[in-house]
Amino acid sequence: MARTAKKAAAPAAQQEPQIERPPQPKRYEATKDELLQFYREMLLIRRFEERAGQLYGLGLIGGFCHLYIGQEAVGVGLQSAMTVGKDSVITGYRDHGHMLAYGIDPKVIMAELTGRAAGISKGKGGSMHMFSVEHGFYGGHGIVGAQVSLGTGLALKHQYSGDGGVCLTYFGDGASNQGQVYESFNMAKLWNLPVIYAIENNKYAMGTSVQRSHSEPLLYRRGESFRIPGIQVDGMDVLAVRGAAEVALEWTRGGKGPIILELMTYRYRGHSMSDPAKYRTREEVQDMREHRDPIAHAERDLAAMGVKEDELKAIDKEIKDIVVGAAKFAEDAPEPEASELTTDVLVESY
Repeated sequence: MARTAKKAAAPAAQQEPQIERPPQPKRYEATKDELLQFYREMLLIRRFEERAGQLYGLGLIGGFCHLYIGQEAVGVGLQSAMTVGKDSVITGYRDHGHMLAYGIDPKVIMAELTGRAAGISKGKGGSMHMFSVEHGFYGGHGIVGAQVSLGTGLALKHQYSGDGGVCLTYFGDGASNQGQVYESFNMAKLWNLPVIYAIENNKYAMGTSVQRSHSEPLLYRRGESFRIPGIQVDGMDVLAVRGAAEVALEWTRGGKGPIILELMTYRYRGHSMSDPAKYRTREEVQDMREHRDPIAHAERDLAAMGVKEDELKAIDKEIKDIVVGAAKFAEDAPEPEASELTTDVLVESY
């Protein structure tokens, strides 16, 4: 008599993991004074970067120089919500704007760009490697994506010491494909570290469109497999960015671990000063300048609050004077002594 074969038991369907998510951010309701301050900070970054571009063209800034023009709302919107001395910030090599947004003196930033001893890194860091322990600003890093691992370590320090701080870790759309980013995501979520991963998506990385180089171009989803929630934000609107910062900080300070913010932004200049940016049309750049500019957006909001054009012009003149003063300070400051080459270098003793 033939035996009947037993049917193999069907594998149990795996439960799809549920990811806890923060509420959708609302546009920040700024007072007139707050918005004027955001406007002033964005304008300072814009005018500073324009001047840095001029000094680079004159040969007073050497090496690489990556300008932040067009992306001002991201740095100002996020960092206006951070607490200097409690929280920490780390970024890549497009770092001048982030330092200015954290209230660091434009004179010492410009002096660093020009390689002067009065620079914030004693003239030895240049454009890409600025640092301020006093402000909790940990660079300025030239290796694509390296700051993500370091920022995750800074978040571990905040958690370990119980100081209540959060690490704001910036990286770009190009760095979002780096392997170390995902190793960091995994560790950050396993330990629920207080870190905000801010992806500044300016659409072109070093020169290749996100649509051509990313199989998943919606970068706020990049943490899904690690159960890290993400939010996409209009990075050309400082109040939208500040609103997202409020939600992200409440999430991380509340012990819920990492969060990803994808800031949709745009740089008007090339990747660096040596980039002719032929991978996009002049019409595209002009359209962004005319219709999406973050400073013009703030000007419209201020006008609706009753701020007159004359007041904005006066602010612009004040900011231009600050930038001219910073450039003069940098040009007049001496270069580092040759002996500085051997300082700030870690030497192991055996």
